[in-house]
Amino acid sequence: MKPTLFVLAAGMGSRYGGLKQLDQLGPQGQTIMDYSIYDAIKAGFGKVVFVIRKDFEQDFREKILSKYEGHIPVEVVFQSVDKLPEGYVCPADRTKPWGCNHAVLMGKGVINEPFAVINADDFYGRDAFEVIARDLSRQRDRKGDWSMVGFRVGNTMTDNGTVSRGICENHDGMLTSVVERTAIGYNDRGEISFTDENGAEQIIAAMTPVSMNLWGFTPDYFEYAEEEFKKFLDKDLNTPKAEMTIPPCIDPLINSGRATVKVLDTTSQWFGVTYAEDRQGVVAKFAELGRNGIYPEKMF
Repeated sequence: MKPTLFVLAAGMGSRYGGLKQLDQLGPQGQTIMDYSIYDAIKAGFGKVVFVIRKDFEQDFREKILSKYEGHIPVEVVFQSVDKLPEGYVCPADRTKPWGCNHAVLMGKGVINEPFAVINADDFYGRDAFEVIARDLSRQRDRKGDWSMVGFRVGNTMTDNGTVSRGICENHDGMLTSVVERTAIGYNDRGEISFTDENGAEQIIAAMTPVSMNLWGFTPDYFEYAEEEFKKFLDKDLNTPKAEMTIPPCIDPLINSGRATVKVLDTTSQWFGVTYAEDRQGVVAKFAELGRNGIYPEKMF
């Protein structure tokens, strides 16, 4: 059974200033998603599922989905703040999405095979898709047998501001913890650092593996993720800006032994449009990849 690619494309695009999922960055007007889906098809994925917001469905279908017809089957699911587990009611003034873990839950009932999760606005590189596709194709004999692609943090930075990354620790190639850190950036000495919860600066070595939200799951993830999301809601349902990413869901599962996550290395260099100022550099990188023959002029 071929794995499915699950694309998280419901982000607000607040820092970037628009719907960056639809931004044409390639030399022939390609979006970042076009490159990801092209690489995923090459790597052996058999279907793509997008999670988006209902308010830009028409634009998305016309500008994005139509081009993939005849290349790979696609489906769409929707994330909205009121789609909560039974017994929970969304606060009336809630506008902020509940986070990536909630977005992944929207695939429950639609995805019934091993699947990879990616962000729509991140360029992961062909090697990363090949690495995760190989792992998703292996036999599993238990629940909670998952994986992730660990990018080296030095290959995931932007010069235009700070970034959020899941800082990973692993032992013998198995993830032991992943902690979401916000505001990772370069300090005055050119080192990569963040400020911890005690207000102290922490330096991160450039080779440190981080999560770029490229996860490899089996469908049992939905069961575990909903359980952890309910715990989050019990605590933060009425906290207006609280959101749950994937690392806070993964961490208690691996700590309790209910799941294991294999850390997969990649030679790929990440880039993306976290900020509007990133756009020019990304356009230049895609033009270079085209000139070097890595991607054809007509991808779809």
